[in-house]
Parts: sequence; C-alpha cells; structure tokens
Amino acid sequence: MRFARSLSLLAATTLVACAAPTAARPTTHAALAELFTDWRAFQAPVRVSGIPDYRADAMDRQHRALAGFRARLAAFDTTGWSIADQVDWHLIRAEMNGLDFDHRVLRPWERNPGFYVTFFNEQSDQPAREGPWAWGAVELWAETQPLSSARAAAIDSGVRRIPALLAQARGNLTGDGADLWRFGAKAVAEQAAALAAFDATLEASPLKTSVQRARAASDSFAQWVTAQVPNKHAPSGIGEANYDWYLKHVQLVPLTYREEKALIERELGRAQSFLALEEARNRAVPAQVPVASAEEHARRFGAAVTSYVEFLRSHDLYPVQPWTDSVLRQRIGSFTPGPREFFTEVDYRDPMVMRTHGYHWIDLGWMEIAPHKNPIRRGPLLYNIFNTRTEGHATGWEEMMLQAGMFDAQPRSRELIYVLLGQRAARALGELLMHGEGASLEEAAQFAVAHTPRGWLRSDANTVRFEQHLYLAQPGYGTSYVIGKWEIERLFADLKRRQGDAFALRPTMAAFDAAGLIPASLLRWEMTGSLPPETAAMLHGR
Repeated sequence: MRFARSLSLLAATTLVACAAPTAARPTTHAALAELFTDWRAFQAPVRVSGIPDYRADAMDRQHRALAGFRARLAAFDTTGWSIADQVDWHLIRAEMNGLDFDHRVLRPWERNPGFYVTFFNEQSDQPAREGPWAWGAVELWAETQPLSSARAAAIDSGVRRIPALLAQARGNLTGDGADLWRFGAKAVAEQAAALAAFDATLEASPLKTSVQRARAASDSFAQWVTAQVPNKHAPSGIGEANYDWYLKHVQLVPLTYREEKALIERELGRAQSFLALEEARNRAVPAQVPVASAEEHARRFGAAVTSYVEFLRSHDLYPVQPWTDSVLRQRIGSFTPGPREFFTEVDYRDPMVMRTHGYHWIDLGWMEIAPHKNPIRRGPLLYNIFNTRTEGHATGWEEMMLQAGMFDAQPRSRELIYVLLGQRAARALGELLMHGEGASLEEAAQFAVAHTPRGWLRSDANTVRFEQHLYLAQPGYGTSYVIGKWEIERLFADLKRRQGDAFALRPTMAAFDAAGLIPASLLRWEMTGSLPPETAAMLHGR
C-alpha cells in the first residue's frame, strides 16, 4: 500500500513537472545590462551603519550567493549575438570570476592591511584606482577648493567611516603574508599623512574634527600593523597555478605564467640591446640636460604638449579631439628639484616622451566628456581588468610614436623609449618572481633595480617598492604593460594583414577608442572580427 502511494506520488510529480513550462532563457543584450546592474550592486559589500562589512560571516555569505549570479549569466542564450555583445557577456563573467578569486585566494580584507586605505589626495591615471581597495573611498583630489558646504558634508561622511572601518580591520586581518603586512603598514601611514595635510587646510568645523579622528585612527592602525609584522613569516605571492587561473579567467590574458615570463624576458633583452644600438649611433650627440627650474619646466612641458598634439594631427595618426590638448596640459604637473625618481629622470630630459604614455588622460577624457553609451562599458571594469588595454597601449604607444618619427630630430629621446621599456619589463619579472617563485618584495625590487637601464630606478627611492607592493596585491598588473603591448601590436598586425594598403592609423585609433576600455584580447576579437585560437581556448575553457 505504501509502495502504491509512492508510485502515485511519483506519477503526479512527473505530470506536474512535464506540464510546467520551461523558463525561457534570456536572449537580449538589454537583459544582460539588467543583470549587470544587479551584479554591480551585489558585488559591493553589505554596509552596516554605513560601514562596509568585511567580517568573515559577511564574506562567506557573499561568496555563497555568487553562485546565483553565475547561474543567471550562464542561462543566457547568446546565439546570433554580435561580437560586441558577446564580449560584454565575457566581461561580466570575468568580473564574477574576480570576486570568486578574491574569496578563494586573494582575500584582501584578510591578508592585506593596505586594503583598508580609503582616503586619497592624488588622482590615479587609470579608470579606477590600481589594486584592491575597500569600498567607500574618499577621492579628495576630485574636489574643487574651497569646498562648498554640500561637498564638505559629503567628504565628512566618508572620512567619518575611517575609524570604524579600521577597528573592524583589526579583527578581519588574519593573514600571514609578511610583505603585505610590512608594506601595508606604510600605505596606512601615508593615509595618516594625507589626512594631516588636509587637516592643515581646514578651519574649525565638523569636517576638521572628523579628519583629526580619522588621522588618529590611521596612526594607531599603522602602529598596530607594524607591531604584527615580526609574527608574519609566509610569502605573500599566490603561486603559479593560481596566477595561471587569474590570467585566464579574470584578466582574460591567453597566456600562462611561464609564457608571460618568456615573452617579458624577450622584451627586456630587446629593450637593452636596442638601447645599446641607439647609444652607439648617438655617441656624437650631446647628452640631454634635465629640466632645472620651474620656469624651464613650464616652458618645455607646455611646448611638449603642443608639439605632441600637432604631430598626431599633422601625421594623421590620431583623431585629435577639441579637448585633447587641454586634458594633456592639465596633467603636466610642476617642477620638483630632486632627487629625481625614475619617471622624472625620463620626463625631465624630454617631456615629449611621457606625453605619449599620457594616453591615459585621453582615455579618461573620453570617459568624462563622451562616456560610452553601453552601460557595461561606461565605467571602469572591476579588478583592474582594463589594464592590458590602458597600461599596455600606453606603453606600446611610446614605441609606436618613435617608429612614426616623433623623435627623429631628437635621437637621444629614442634612447629614453628603450629605457622605459626596460624598466617595465624588469619590474614585470619582479612581479612574476614574487607570485610564482616565492621571492620577497625586496628581492623583486632589487631585481628590477639591477635590470633597469642607467641606474635610474634607484634602490633608495620610492618608486620600485611602491610598484612591487601594488603588483603583489594586484596580480597581473605589473605584467600588463608588456603583455598588453604585445596583444595590441598583434591587433594592429591583424588589421594591417586584412586591410593591406588601406590600413591607416587614424581610423584605427577612432575605432580603438570607441570600443571602450576592455581587455586587449577581447578588443582584438572585436576589432578584427576573428577569434584567435588561443583566445577561443581561454574563453571556452579549453
């Protein structure tokens, strides 16, 4: 009897299941954009009394809930979609993979004290600040002085979160990576210094009181982190297998750790040998004299922007916009007497050189002045997924302009291009040493110093350790300068092969900018209309 009732129940259940309509799979880009909006709201941490919650229970809940968003994305039927729409689908999947990797491996809220820095007084030249950071940053550099009462209140709201967030961080941070702790303490101390500088500009006000409390909390937290460092003994790198997964599934780079290492070693050798050839050719040319005064700085840097933009226009290399000159001119900075850091050594010898890398400011100009109509590409991608496009292209553009003739009348400046490439390759190899071979940050820094031409990357300066700390916290960032350059060179080669004599850089760059700040591998697919085998294997899990 019980068996018969079971059969009847099974039959009824089967009939209901057969009768129930199968949920229709989403098929439109509009539905994908809706998912994107939901996803971005989910990706941000839950706030408790306005404070982002990075405690273990909250993070575990978020990680478990991620599966639902992955299932929603996987349910899409993209049959018949344009390449651009398919790219958008992969962008969202990469971001979801980034959150998964954060929970499984990076766990910055647990391993990286520098993650809790949320006050910044200098602008990044990237679409989003480099590296992983806690939610709720105060970007003071973006404010117009003097502050309006509304803006002062908005800043106050952000600054008031700092003491509570740092108090929470003391319970969250349980990682054992020595370098992340050691250099994280320095990042927090820099936040305290930035708050102190801001405090000095304020009259008595609620904002001034909040800034002073945030500064005291930052000082105390930096001291606490420093006190923990002697008890931290593990390497901070993620290991080769995790690095390979991150490249493939988050950064969307169709290479492995070993393949990247071989390619970057080749670029380092090429930079060093080409530099030697340039130096031999130019041995009768006088050495360049660095900028030596504020007046000379203003004159030479202003002239460099004018000459650079005119070169792009007159050689039909780029579709110069009405605002191109102004966004570059706003970022020339002011004179500092020294001692010079690495990039100042280059910049002060010929300001034209780093204006090429200043393509970053053109990228940001497009985002601000003519934002992308597609909401998925309008703002910055998460997890710095844009870096092979932004950093890779800016690095590649330097040598492209050299080959286009920009420095024909300044042969010593040709040398600077290879000094720059050598430094980018040396520090990228330093990143790989930390993540794949267990090297310490100091060992990676000394490797970069030893292999950068001319000794301009000084061991006693700030640049080298700052960079390696970033690359330790954000895998794939240091290598993106060289790997993205390689990908974009392959993109241009593909276009030239297809278009033959019809290929021209100006319309190519118009399409390049119009695509938005997406990974170089997907940009190549979208602009050529062809999916390279290694990219297909990466995207489809082979």
